Formats: sequence, C-alpha cells, structure tokens
Amino acid sequence: MRIYLDSVGCRLNWSEIEILARQFAATGHTVVADPSESDVIVVNTCGVTAQAERKTRHRIRCLHRDNRDARIAVIGCYSTLRAEISNGLPGVVWVIPNGDKDRTVDIVTAEPLPSSVREEPATGDEMLRTRAFIKVQDGCDNRCTFCIVPSLRGPSRSRSKGDVITEVRGLVERAGCREAVISGANLGAYGRDLGLEKGLRALVESLLAHTDVERLRLSSLEPWDIEESFFELWDDSRLCRQIHLPLQSGCDATLRRMGRPIVRDDYERLVKAAREAIPGLAVTTDVLVGFPGEDRDAFRESYGFVEQIRFAKLHVFPYSARPGTPAARLPGQVCREVRDERARRMRALGAEERRQFQESFLGRELEVLWEKRRGDGRWTGWTDNYIRVVGPGDPDLFNRITPTRLLGVYETALEGRALL
Repeated sequence: MRIYLDSVGCRLNWSEIEILARQFAATGHTVVADPSESDVIVVNTCGVTAQAERKTRHRIRCLHRDNRDARIAVIGCYSTLRAEISNGLPGVVWVIPNGDKDRTVDIVTAEPLPSSVREEPATGDEMLRTRAFIKVQDGCDNRCTFCIVPSLRGPSRSRSKGDVITEVRGLVERAGCREAVISGANLGAYGRDLGLEKGLRALVESLLAHTDVERLRLSSLEPWDIEESFFELWDDSRLCRQIHLPLQSGCDATLRRMGRPIVRDDYERLVKAAREAIPGLAVTTDVLVGFPGEDRDAFRESYGFVEQIRFAKLHVFPYSARPGTPAARLPGQVCREVRDERARRMRALGAEERRQFQESFLGRELEVLWEKRRGDGRWTGWTDNYIRVVGPGDPDLFNRITPTRLLGVYETALEGRALL
C-alpha cells in the first residue's frame, strides 16, 4: 500500500512517525510524500491542549479533503483521549490509542492490499536524509498539575543504549542523515527505569563516541533533571548549541501550583551556567499563561522574568484545562479573553527576544544544515544553535552542512551565503 504519514504536536510524535516510516517500508509498503497519492493516511495526534485538539481535527479533515478515497488511521494522544470523537471524523477507519501504537503497522495492514500497490516500494529513508528524530524514551513520572501526558503515555520507559546507537548508525550510514535529534516525553529521565546512573549523559557520550553523526541535538529537558556538570558534554562541537528548558512560569507561586519542583533562582542559575559553558548557546523554552490563580501581578512577574532571561525562542500556550488533571479543579480559573491577551503579549516579547538573538550573529560565519528548497526557489536550513537561514537557490545545497556568512534579516529568519 501507499502510506502517507503526518503528525501534529511534539518532536516525540515526529520520532514515532519516522519509526513507522521505516516499519512500513520494511514490510513492503511505499511511504509517499503527497496525501493525494496514498491508500492509507496515518496521523499521529496531540491532545496536550485544546488548541492541539483543534489542530488535530482540522488536519484530519484537510487530509480527508485531499484524498477522499484514503483510509485514515488516527493514532496517539488525541485518539487516546478522544476515541469517540476520532471515530466520527471523516475518513477515519482506525482509532489506535497510545497503548497499541506499536502495533500500528500490523493493524493497518491486516486487510488485503488494494490494487494500487507498487512493485518497488520506497525505503522510507527520504524522510530522514537531513534530520532524524530518535525516540529514546516515552512516558513521564512527573506530576505537573496541568499536564495529562502521564495519563496518555504512562510511566517513564527507556530504550536500551545499544538499540539507540544501532539506530543512529543505520540512519547515518544508510540514509545519509546529518543530524539526529534525541527525543522523549521526559528526556531527562532517560535510563532511570533501567537503573542507569547519569543515564542521559552516558547515552550522549556513547552516541558521540560510537557514531559518525555530524550533529546531535537534544529535545526538551526539564531543568531539574540536569546538573551544571551536564554542560561539559558540549566540549564536543558535534553537540548542537541549543537547550530547551521548559519554564512554564516565571512566578514562584504559580510554579508551586503547577507542581513544578523548581524556583526562579534555580532556573536562572542553570541558564547562566549553560551560557558560560557554551558560547553562542540558544536557550529556548515553553511558557504557560493564564494558569488558575495567575492574577495580574503574577503574570507581570512571569513576563518580567522571561524578559530578563532573554530566550532565543519562546513557545507560548494559554492554559487549557485538561479533564482529569488537578489544575482543572483549582480555584481562580482565568477567563479565555484574559488568557488569550496574555498569550499575545508573551508571544510579542518572545518574537522580540528571538529577533535580538538572531541579529547578534549578523556578520558572523556559522555552519548551516540546508534542508529544503522553498517555493520561491531559495534554500532554507538551520544553524546548530537554532537560527533559521535562507540562502540563494543555486547551487544545490540539499543535505549539506556548509560554512555560511550571515548577511541580514530575511522575514523571520536570517539571510546567508554559503561559503563553498
């Protein structure tokens, strides 16, 4: 069968989609790049916020309009949280919760093949030639009061270090992958369930020592999961100079109600240590606004802290009550209009901080991994410290890492010239 794979949500979801691409290809099916060419569409979904749920439903409806003959499999967090609604969406044949996600290929291919099957299936590696998302851990043992992920994904579970190394080696050698992004629902907890000391640090050290991947990037890390000595890993220049440390709030009282075991001062010290150890580091974060009990003073305190830290990128979410979470029952629920207004203000601050971070590198030479050609013919790619760069259309730069001179601002990115 011809399979189109799509995802809504986090990097972990994309990791799972890439695993599915390899599994479908290994069983003789074709992974296609256009939903209109597919027999089956698989959508890995998100249910972490109400906005993510809306995006999930919208994406499924759009995919059905693109190909009304395709059968759709809805997998992941939304299908776990909203199974009945998922079943009612147009084109949906399979609703597969997280507990059965590993059986997706078997479930979808259990029926007879349609006549459109191809004789020479693709490998699935075309999805992975620049950056590959590697899932090394799933589940979460934290108890943030706003978060439903532990209920949807279960307790923390880690893959063996040997399996991860083998996967990365294969992607580098077979698919030409230049960058591996190590991801997990709670990445900093990697190895604890296996009884490993310094689990994530040991994994990173092993990947740097035993694979030839040119870039290694880490996804989100809870700030209490790492120590200042962790930043010694960046002595190896293949480790990308970006660290995503979810903040959620810059107000200590709000953090306590969120159940997050950290205070502003500890977070600030960690960021300072990281920046001192890693010149040019991009520190990115998540911020939740309008949490129950967040009054004007609490929001002002959170806003001021974000302004003080000066993040390279800010992901801002208005609070969305998740049924079954403690926060949904807290007093002091903030009305939607106030949540949305605070989100707009925080996003505007984030956009300004991102602009300042990017422009601090103008005139400098950084290496860029070129990923794709835009609709206007220009190439776009990323520096190791998470700056998007747009360059001329010639020559062919696909999947190349080149030294690049950063010349000016181009839309929300920087304009660069590859030095070949």
